[in-house]
Amino acid sequence: MRGAIIYGPNDVRFEERPDPTLVEPTDAVIRTVAACVCGSDLWRYRGLAEVAKPVPIGHEYVGIVELVGDAVTTVKPGDFVVGGFLHSDNTCPVCRKGMHSACQHGGGFDGCQAEKIRIPNADGTLIATPGQPDPDLIPSLLALSDVMATGWHAAVSAGVGPGMSVVVVGDGAVGLSGVLAAAQLGATTIIAMSRHADRQKVATEFGATHIVAERGEAGLAQVRELTEGIGADAVLECVGTEEARLQAVECARPGGMIGLVGVPHGDLPTEQIFWANKGSRGGPAPVRAYLPHLIDLVWSRQIDPGKVFDLTLPLSEVAEAYRAMDERRAIKVLLQP
Repeated sequence: MRGAIIYGPNDVRFEERPDPTLVEPTDAVIRTVAACVCGSDLWRYRGLAEVAKPVPIGHEYVGIVELVGDAVTTVKPGDFVVGGFLHSDNTCPVCRKGMHSACQHGGGFDGCQAEKIRIPNADGTLIATPGQPDPDLIPSLLALSDVMATGWHAAVSAGVGPGMSVVVVGDGAVGLSGVLAAAQLGATTIIAMSRHADRQKVATEFGATHIVAERGEAGLAQVRELTEGIGADAVLECVGTEEARLQAVECARPGGMIGLVGVPHGDLPTEQIFWANKGSRGGPAPVRAYLPHLIDLVWSRQIDPGKVFDLTLPLSEVAEAYRAMDERRAIKVLLQP
């Protein structure tokens, strides 16, 4: 088969790779129907995270089951499946508490921007859809593998509920998904911080009631003007840079909550948080915990998170997909083998 290999900054190649095989009886092998490039992949592409040697890359996928190990009982060959960006057994004490991203027997994948993928812990990772999805549902199902579940996790971590005010810092696919999650969870004031017209449009379609293009003090002033002068009840930080994290803390009202899902590349101002009784919670999304509900929402066409994909390319053009996202010519690129 063929798949994406990252060699270093600005260097992703589409190369021959060994076909995945069943290693453990709990494994499955899927034929990839769609994959994509994640904003977190760009940390390595931009040289902000080290690439010590060439490695397969990618962690988002939907596909058709081709092989299952003898111990796999919940999916079978021919099933269309969705899985999270980490595998989990769904049975360990941590999974039973709903935090599958910290599964005691979990981990990552050997590159999902590929024509086939080995899925460890198949029973605890994959969920089969009720049938073969209509083609137009595939982008939204793919979004559940990471960005929609991560945006949802940001909203859940920040305690978003009916009637609340919410600020979303970050207008990438995760931030836009956070807007959609906040709307689904009943927030009535949803402020998307975005400078880009194409992303502002998606944010509005997803339920944003206000757009704030400014950052820093100017952006904070606008947020406070929209929130009784005190800041938002909940803030979703969906970037991870120190600037974004500081913006998120400042936009939260005293006693407000911040949901952190951006991969951290900066510190939080702990004293500012302490003296204003602001809280923070978050981390890698436990996708498996959210998948059943999110699949139902997509399958019943109540949400359409696939709108975050504004460019579709053949998997063979994965290098161009990285360039397009790096240069902000695309919000998120869907790859088709």
